[in-house]
Amino acid sequence: MSAPGDAPRWAWLPPIGSARYHLMLVLLGALVLGPLGGVTASYMNFSIGFFVGGQVLAGILGSVVTLGYGPAGRHGANCMQTAAASVAGMAGMGVLIQAMAWMGMPLPPAWQLMLFLGAVGMFGAGVGMLYTPIVVDRMRLTFPSGLAVANILRAMTDPRLLRRSVARLVGGMGLGLAGGLASTKVAWIAAIELSTSTFGAGMLIGARIGVPALLAGLTGAALLPTFVAVGWLEPGDPFRKITFLIGLGMILGAALLDVGGLLLQAAARWRSTSTPAANAELEPWQRTNTLRLMAWTVFWAVMVLWLGVTVMQQPIGFLAFALALSLVIVLVNGISLGISDTNPISSAFVVAIVLMTALGLKEPVAGLMAGGILLVATSVAGDMQQDRSTGWRLGTPRTLQFRYQVLGLLVGAIASVAFAELFMRAYPILLADQTVMKADEQPTQWVSAMTYKFVGALRGITQDQPHQRWAIVLGVALGLAMQALRQRLFAREVYQRWRERDRATRAADFVLDAVVLPSPYAYSFGTFFGVATSAWLCAGSVVASLGQSLALRRRGDERYALPADMSTVSLLGGGLIAGDALAALGLGIVGLLAMVG
Repeated sequence: MSAPGDAPRWAWLPPIGSARYHLMLVLLGALVLGPLGGVTASYMNFSIGFFVGGQVLAGILGSVVTLGYGPAGRHGANCMQTAAASVAGMAGMGVLIQAMAWMGMPLPPAWQLMLFLGAVGMFGAGVGMLYTPIVVDRMRLTFPSGLAVANILRAMTDPRLLRRSVARLVGGMGLGLAGGLASTKVAWIAAIELSTSTFGAGMLIGARIGVPALLAGLTGAALLPTFVAVGWLEPGDPFRKITFLIGLGMILGAALLDVGGLLLQAAARWRSTSTPAANAELEPWQRTNTLRLMAWTVFWAVMVLWLGVTVMQQPIGFLAFALALSLVIVLVNGISLGISDTNPISSAFVVAIVLMTALGLKEPVAGLMAGGILLVATSVAGDMQQDRSTGWRLGTPRTLQFRYQVLGLLVGAIASVAFAELFMRAYPILLADQTVMKADEQPTQWVSAMTYKFVGALRGITQDQPHQRWAIVLGVALGLAMQALRQRLFAREVYQRWRERDRATRAADFVLDAVVLPSPYAYSFGTFFGVATSAWLCAGSVVASLGQSLALRRRGDERYALPADMSTVSLLGGGLIAGDALAALGLGIVGLLAMVG
């Protein structure tokens, strides 16, 4: 990193390393870019049920400021996006408050929720930083999004490239804003249940995930009479009231197979990197004080227990179990994130509920608070390791990045509660428990699939419903079988050569991968949504895949040698999500002001 006093290209910028320099980065990252990403994450979780991390958006926009520093500005942009992504990730955790509302639990005062979520976030940051030398330095895991952000920050030193990226992103935000406003004001647009954020999310995940999601939605709708006939649903119930349990089981079944493979890969990587070169003395920017990190983690674990018992009034046993389980799940999820770019945080919540129920858990509120520890800790720790992988490629000091993340978590703890209350007051439908609604009562714009999963798992604590357990068992069997077949077929060398032979075999490979034998993870998306949501998700993914295919034909042109996260479709997709979120936020503020008036 450049030394203090280095002169920037633009006279109004403070020197790198000065107090004014860090103040500028903190204010922009935590108080400007962070809330922008936080609005997006909160809105996506309420409207769809998952959210896209804010690293790429914050990296691009943050580089607008640090461009004036030249190549040395990448470290400042990295610290800025670290803080911003922490705010955004924490803001998405507001679904825990929505789950409390659905369950009819009394909501604690906002300051108590902020303290508890903030303490859990600090604990997760400590655990994630402790595991960084394992998953980043020794295993050398890829962390695809971390690599993409590093490439973006390097490329942002090119003013021409920056201008083109920002134009596409702002264009997407404009379309998202217009679509979000039109869906509430124009009758025919509301009738087709347009969701520009869902369309934009589809553009980011691609057709190999979007198409299976639609297939699952159509299958669930087709099987609705069968579910009613066997007594798994009542007449008028939406199919996702039972299919979400099958989807959860599919995720768990596939994970049973994949986690073993991930651990074997981790062991192999550990052995292959246990060489004198890999074990050489760390560079100055890599060094951290392990004893201080351990003390930090223990301190915040104690704080979580203290706040959980004294402020949240929850039993210490299950809170302590959740903290201990976090030490395992954070490592497993970190390996998964590093290899596959997937951090299954909602699965961590459900696994915690299942295990605690087996240990005698009877109170849903205790399950929610303890499961929330897993949810927040795995989310924060995953972001920590993702950001450290970016810093590893850029040479950004880790201790400095850690401090920026902590500042982002402080703001994020406030944002998580503030945005949740803002959206739920402005849109009362978010307070309605969708798990007990009939099909014709289900909202079309606010499907809240993550909350749906959480509440469904929590209701199993107090209501003995054997058919729900059978649905999970069915899902586990399907997920395990599908993933085993996929690994056996798609990993074969002869298949790899066949699918690359010509255009026809590549098309056949897509049909096999997305329709005939889809990924259980991709297919499970559609079990949590209604058909309309899955359709818009699929439409966006197909548009993105077609756009990427056209871009590949131009790959010989240097102008198109960009990271995947900077492609036109991904920039537009991210902009659509942000624009739709801003539209919802604006309408919500107007609604709140009208209610106050």
